[in-house]
Amino acid sequence: MEKLNNAIYPCLILKGKVAEATDFYIDTFGDGKVIQTNPVVTFIALSGQNFMLLNDGTASVPNATFSFMVVSENPEETEQYWNKLIEGGKDLMPLDSYEWSVKYGWVQDKYGISWQLFTGPKNALSQKFSPSLMFTGDNAGKAAEALQFYTSLFPQSSVEGVWEYSGDDGDTKGLIKHAQFSINGLIATVMDSSAAHNAEFNEAVSLVVNCDTQEEIDKYWEQLTADGGQEVMCGWLRDKYGLSWQIVPKIIGELVTDPERGPRVLNEVMKMKKLIIADLVNA
Repeated sequence: MEKLNNAIYPCLILKGKVAEATDFYIDTFGDGKVIQTNPVVTFIALSGQNFMLLNDGTASVPNATFSFMVVSENPEETEQYWNKLIEGGKDLMPLDSYEWSVKYGWVQDKYGISWQLFTGPKNALSQKFSPSLMFTGDNAGKAAEALQFYTSLFPQSSVEGVWEYSGDDGDTKGLIKHAQFSINGLIATVMDSSAAHNAEFNEAVSLVVNCDTQEEIDKYWEQLTADGGQEVMCGWLRDKYGLSWQIVPKIIGELVTDPERGPRVLNEVMKMKKLIIADLVNA
């Protein structure tokens, strides 16, 4: 089994709730631990996959356009997750048997984070959590384009399978019903939905990209902000679909947690849009 490299991982903004959410997710999914924590950010690993929980940032709230597909190998495990995640949350699709899974349900937990609980075989990486992007509203119909865009940008990328709507299954024929792809070792999925979800991608859930070099940062920054994307601040950007990314040097954690240098590094980060590694190292 290939080892997960965590070069790309999700960030959840959970202001004022990071400590309790950390305990909640580790308790819910079982195989978890705290990697690093401070008053602003906590890193946790769930089944070996990194998640960043941020105690600061935008006032945007999570919605179902960004969810996590969670793979269980038996229905009992799926039901166990559901029973914990539904407490204080709500079901987006009832836990039931569907043509694609013997036990599946889509739930939004009490923090607003959405999870698609799927019973089926694990993928080649044994990756348990896969970001799932729903293209709706003005983005409806753009999932196929996004699939090609993301896989052309990142290394070790591939498209694993694409299923289209038939026209008799609730949406426009030819749009993406489900597609799985991988970017730099991270397996993710996309789908189109023409339904009125009244939601769009926002900063509440983003993807963090760890970069080894300034050249990598420059490349991702330029391509992800092209054609209608937008620079934000502190290494954050929005791509042309509105999806939020953080393009950061791999050593950022080491720099900001250094007792002596950390405050100076953070001060430099606050001045920047695109992060410049040399300026952070020399802070």
